[in-house]
Amino acid sequence: MHDRMKKMKAVWLLILAAALVSAGCSDKGEESLEELSVSAESETEEEGAVPQEEQEPAETVYVYVCGAVNAPGVYELKKDARVFEAITLAGGMTAEAAPEAVSQARTVADGEQIYVPTVREVQMQGSGVEDIVTGNADVSGKVNINTAGKEELMTLTGIGEAKAQSILDYREEHGKFGSIEDLMLIEGIKEGVF
Repeated sequence: MHDRMKKMKAVWLLILAAALVSAGCSDKGEESLEELSVSAESETEEEGAVPQEEQEPAETVYVYVCGAVNAPGVYELKKDARVFEAITLAGGMTAEAAPEAVSQARTVADGEQIYVPTVREVQMQGSGVEDIVTGNADVSGKVNINTAGKEELMTLTGIGEAKAQSILDYREEHGKFGSIEDLMLIEGIKEGVF
């Protein structure tokens, strides 16, 4: 019976020791978390940093840069960015570009298309080629095929979404149209369309 009491006493001591160790660990963990939280807050205050909740997200705009640039595409810029910054993101101008034809100091606008013309396009502009238009359009009766967007091109008789996109793709790859007949160079557009 004496051995049995000794064993029972040993079991109770083990249970008590385990409980104390367990309780000690959980309190210490909570203290460590509190200390870390307090020290992180004090470091933020010391550095003069503004808590993330109070920081305003930087406003950005998206612009499409195309034409005589090395990497045409859509780019994200700060709200007050300039055209030259967008062109730089697009890999800069190509050797054929006409930099004087673009107002590079102007502030960009969200959703804007920035087109960098070639020297040839600028020369053609002086000869009146820029104003190439086609009939069968909306109330005004004319659409400039060198500047019209997809929706405007779709107002033309016989031009649906696919053909309008083909016109935009052709214009992106080859530049402005030299004459209205150049439309027939696009697959699917016949003489009857214009």
